[in-house]
Amino acid sequence: MATTNTAAPNIQGNIFGQKPALFVLFFTEMWERFSYYGMRVLLVVFLVKVAFGDSPWDRADALALYGIYTGFVYFTPMIGGIIADKYIGYRKAVLAGALIMTLGHASMALEIDWAFYLGLLLLIIGNGLFKPNISSIVGQLYDKEPELKDGAYTIFYMGINAGAFLGIMLCSYYGESADWGYSYGFGLAGIFMLIGLVQFFFAQGIFGRIGLAPSELQAYDDGVANAAAVEPDGAILDAHLAKGTKASSADLPEVSTGDGQEGPRAIRWGIIGTVIAAVVYFLIVTFMDAQPNALQTFSRQFMPPIIIGAVIAFVGWIVSDKSLLKIERDRVWSIIVFSFFIVFFWWAFEQAGGSMTIFALDYTDRTLDAGSASTFRIANTLLTVVPVMVLTYVLLKLFSITFKHYSVANLVLALAFVIVWVLIGIMLYEQFTTTEPEVPAGWFQIFNSLFIICFAPAFAKLWEKKISWLKAGPVKFAMGLILLGIGFAILALGAMSIPDGAKTASVSMFWLIAAYLFHTLGELCISPVGLSYVSKLAPVRLIGLMFGVFFVANFIANFAAGLTGSYIEPIAEQVGLSGFFLIFAAVPITAGLVFISISGWMKKMMHGIE
Repeated sequence: MATTNTAAPNIQGNIFGQKPALFVLFFTEMWERFSYYGMRVLLVVFLVKVAFGDSPWDRADALALYGIYTGFVYFTPMIGGIIADKYIGYRKAVLAGALIMTLGHASMALEIDWAFYLGLLLLIIGNGLFKPNISSIVGQLYDKEPELKDGAYTIFYMGINAGAFLGIMLCSYYGESADWGYSYGFGLAGIFMLIGLVQFFFAQGIFGRIGLAPSELQAYDDGVANAAAVEPDGAILDAHLAKGTKASSADLPEVSTGDGQEGPRAIRWGIIGTVIAAVVYFLIVTFMDAQPNALQTFSRQFMPPIIIGAVIAFVGWIVSDKSLLKIERDRVWSIIVFSFFIVFFWWAFEQAGGSMTIFALDYTDRTLDAGSASTFRIANTLLTVVPVMVLTYVLLKLFSITFKHYSVANLVLALAFVIVWVLIGIMLYEQFTTTEPEVPAGWFQIFNSLFIICFAPAFAKLWEKKISWLKAGPVKFAMGLILLGIGFAILALGAMSIPDGAKTASVSMFWLIAAYLFHTLGELCISPVGLSYVSKLAPVRLIGLMFGVFFVANFIANFAAGLTGSYIEPIAEQVGLSGFFLIFAAVPITAGLVFISISGWMKKMMHGIE
């Protein structure tokens, strides 16, 4: 393994024109997303079907917990990024986060109430360390080759969706199966998180000095940068001058730092706030009344005012920075406006793991007759086997290039794929030998990842075309919101036959699949575009903080998704499930139209950024 002062092995060859090091990150992220989505797909189903051997939870309670968990998952990365930047480095943050998440999944597999809550807390903390920092390593890997960076992130994004696809497929099948059970589903998530951890640990030398802690990168004489760090394949990383040359002030980047107090203040209050929130959350769900009314009280009465106050303080703190120039201040405001509207998108989109899972579980006809069972078996076999064959091919390519230097990491990956193929074989065998197989409720969520893989290249080409009205970021955002709303309108149409207040029904699977199609098309308009605009609009000295604004927007949206979903029963009793889903159609479409109406003002605030 490479140390602080040694270079990575000079590994020759590439995979699809990209560095082998990228695919170490690809598989690490793939197994982490396997574990995250594999657990998430089971969370609400487990609580409303089984819970902890006692009576199952009410839907409102399960969805409240879902919102609290997914909300904090998107809050802690802001803190984890700061910790990695300032103290421990990206690689140690990834390793620590993966270890903590492995322990969290193992704890949940016990199916004991206190261990379950502890597991969720560990997943929240671990994700905060892991999620932002593995992406940072991808960026640094291509610092000197920016022309390859877009392609690298596209491949990395495919790894994210491949992991989500496999995690949802396998964890939902084994977790919801009467022959296996939820411990197996939660356990699988933990096993593959552990595999990702071990693989990354033994292959991290391939990154050279990328991702090490600031203290490990300290190679300066008399406070002046004059040492070069070697990147894999011989490229120079994070050095302004080659070793042995004299640095002058003109060689160093010119970056305004404001009053110098922003970093320490953000770190101090960010850590305090996160620790307090995590402790209070754990105490509430563990020691208060076992009736999840405690969760609903926390979700509905405490969190909204806390979020509103925190957002006002956070935004005020940013825009009151006296060092911001007029153009910078306008662009910061445009990021805040983008973040405001993205809340509406993720608020509705994240119903996938909440109310849409309830719809799949209790209101969708998932039992197959002889004819439909044959069609499902063939389609599911193709959907499962073809992607895993492609991933296995990528693994073999990585073997051929890196096995000599990183044999342990490669053998761990090989073991992971053996396990995946065995699990797929068992699943398909059981499905083919069951007379009337039942589709798992979580199975429908695979379509989001599948549609992303299918349509992402087409959208990438669309953005490259010189279509004037498509160039503006607000228009792309508006398209995403409207497409998402159309998806919920389709779902509302499918729910029209369900009587008001009904607890069960059997509508066609078509409605859920069609909804996921439009949701994914909307995601492709918003998710990559939003991150791109933050990087373009944010002042250099505030870029990490402004990405934090986006994380906070996701935190609010995910929490609000669970909170709103927890009202599914009272709303359905009044206006039916169709009316409930129409809310998620009307709000994003309205937000999209409003965004279009202010696009001219936004263009002025962006000051030439397209």
